[in-house]
Amino acid sequence: MSDKDSNMKDMPDIKNKNHHDTMNEMNHMHHHDMNHMDMQGHDMGHMNTSNHSMHMGNFKEKFWSSFVLAIPIILLSPMMGMKLPFQFQFQGSELVVAILATILFFYGGQPFLAGAKMEIKQKSPGMMTLISLGISVSYVYSIYAFIANHFLNQHVMDFFWEFASLIVIMLLGHWIEMNAVSNAGNALQKLAELLPNEVTVIKSHGIESVVSLQDVKEGDLIVVKAGDKVPTDGTIEFGTSYIDESAITGESRTVNKKVGDKVIGGSVNGDGTIQVRVTGTGENGYLAQVMKMVSDAQNDKSKLEALSDKVAKHLFYVALGAGVLSFIVWLFVDNFSMALERMVTVLIIACPHALGLAIPLVIARSTSIAAKHGLLLKNRNAMDHAYDLTTIVLDKTGTLTEGNFSVNGLVSFDKMYDEDELLKYIGALETNANHPIAKGIMSYVKDKNISIYTVVDLKNVAGSGLDGKVNGKDVQLLNAKGITDLGLSYDSSLTNKYTEQGSTLSFLVINQELVGAIALGDTIKSEAKQFIRSLHELGIEAIMATGDNKQAAEKVASYLGIKHFYSEMLPTDKEKLVAKLVGEGKKVAMVGDGINDAPSLARATVGIAIGAGTDIALESADIILTNSNPLDILSFVTLAKETHSKMVQNLWWGAGYNIIAIPLAAGILAPIGIVLSPAVGAVLMSLSTVIVAFNAMSLKMK
Repeated sequence: MSDKDSNMKDMPDIKNKNHHDTMNEMNHMHHHDMNHMDMQGHDMGHMNTSNHSMHMGNFKEKFWSSFVLAIPIILLSPMMGMKLPFQFQFQGSELVVAILATILFFYGGQPFLAGAKMEIKQKSPGMMTLISLGISVSYVYSIYAFIANHFLNQHVMDFFWEFASLIVIMLLGHWIEMNAVSNAGNALQKLAELLPNEVTVIKSHGIESVVSLQDVKEGDLIVVKAGDKVPTDGTIEFGTSYIDESAITGESRTVNKKVGDKVIGGSVNGDGTIQVRVTGTGENGYLAQVMKMVSDAQNDKSKLEALSDKVAKHLFYVALGAGVLSFIVWLFVDNFSMALERMVTVLIIACPHALGLAIPLVIARSTSIAAKHGLLLKNRNAMDHAYDLTTIVLDKTGTLTEGNFSVNGLVSFDKMYDEDELLKYIGALETNANHPIAKGIMSYVKDKNISIYTVVDLKNVAGSGLDGKVNGKDVQLLNAKGITDLGLSYDSSLTNKYTEQGSTLSFLVINQELVGAIALGDTIKSEAKQFIRSLHELGIEAIMATGDNKQAAEKVASYLGIKHFYSEMLPTDKEKLVAKLVGEGKKVAMVGDGINDAPSLARATVGIAIGAGTDIALESADIILTNSNPLDILSFVTLAKETHSKMVQNLWWGAGYNIIAIPLAAGILAPIGIVLSPAVGAVLMSLSTVIVAFNAMSLKMK
């Protein structure tokens, strides 16, 4: 990690803040942004769990309460002047309707009015503004109609029925949509939780003192015991150990650390106790910088507009323009009352009930289908953004590979030694060792339930391996260099299938004869090769970006047929790569499973997390592959195309009829005696709602 500082040089370095203050500030900012996004209906799937539950609960509660308020309004008021068979009235029923409508407007309409206020403030009117226009115009005009009919001795048609049904259906649509996506946790909070709350600091005269993490300063000397999390960035001043940095850097094996080596806050110490001189806390700490990248990427990504919002934005301007124009024309042709009624009819028809259900119903159906295929949707717009992917950036460890440094196979060069016999000798040499290769071998021996031989006079062969006596024989376990030094050779065709996948070979030599080899490495997932081939057939470019070393990355990329790969990538490197691709206009999916993938998962057009990955990766993503199977990504791409197609169809049914309805409602054919009556407009809206519902339910995985 020697180049960490240079790679991170563009990140803020505010050293006078402690780590927890930094985390809390980021979380506060994040929650603040999410609240605004939810009010607009632009939940991008990155809200925290409590926020998500709160808003989902609010829509559910508001829907049922509003539904109860709407029932009497629907029963007591005509539909755009047309009395339905189930409707009735009584003395004072109009007053009851007006009172209930007022309560419904301020209670049930509150989310939409608040969202519209935010959209207008951001100069980007969309779905919330369009809905607010419909409910506000229908409510205000209906109250005017009530006053005119009862106190001004006029006959003005009210729109209480349309107003009530519009609010109820829009609330239902938002509830369905919120219910469809999974609970999204807060990735920033999870990152903060990676660090321990308390740290053991060595004071003067070697006295140890336990202090809060926020009280640790640069230059402090801290103790990290075996199995503990490393609390801060630092440099080892005493001791050696193996550090598990896999979740942070993507390196598949634990890393041997000695005096002078750097360690990263959030990594996990192995079996040795080490003393670390603190070099990074607060905002200049590695994890804090990763957090800032995640937060920035999420905030930038929240600006992506959903297809329904784009349609709503255009429809808002069309409706407003058509309504004002119709008012002006009818003011000259007829009178003020007629002009006002035409304008109101246009504005109400322009906010069709079907539009509120067009997308939520497709999302609900799509989410259900996805879940059956091992895909958990966390972002409601993931399907909308993924139908035309051009590029997929893939992490290696845990995504294309299993993520475990383990035995991939054994090769016997001598018929006297079968696999079990080889393991008895190899296990004898490695039984007390503490490095990753030894742990992988002994775990394999244990799983095979093999009783290993006993070794004596065990010693290290510098730079080559181990040497000892087993069953009275001279036995060695050596790397490729050790075999070359002894002048031994072997048939490489027997080991090619392992070396092609990046496995490390250790050779067993007994009495100066090469008898076998054991292959260890991070196994490539069996379905990975087919997955890459299928991506290329779909015209999607596959790029591998990994924190692992170049040699391992090159072998995996070559084996899988990936032309472009990047190795030894830090989180900032991955995020910059994805940002560069997105900046070039490409639709990019990022697939990963570790903390080092979190910023790029958030930055990508669509972030896809492997289900077996870290919480931070899962919560920075839009989609989770619950089965950890890369082939499920192909199912996702296919479903995204089908979902987008249904969304487009539903938006045409939900809003497209306005191409005919708005001009007719405005009275464009009035000169030849054709004026769209409000009742016909209401029937058209109801018909489009039914069509939208049936069309959404017909979505299937092809």
